[in-house]
Amino acid sequence: MQPEVFEELMMTVLVGGLVLFMAFIVWDLAKKSKAGRFGSMILFLALGLGVLGFLIKTLVIAGLEGL
Repeated sequence: MQPEVFEELMMTVLVGGLVLFMAFIVWDLAKKSKAGRFGSMILFLALGLGVLGFLIKTLVIAGLEGL
């Protein structure tokens, strides 16, 4: 396996794992702080925007490399 392919695979897998772990942390924080439905929604929205930014960045870079 080429190092570039391995790096790309590990980046995708490990960042995905990190996102799932962060979602668990936010869920646990919302549960322990008794944030309620609206507070939990706001917490997950903030996390979701960060993940969305990462995905958009990945798509933009892939699009630019394809040109």
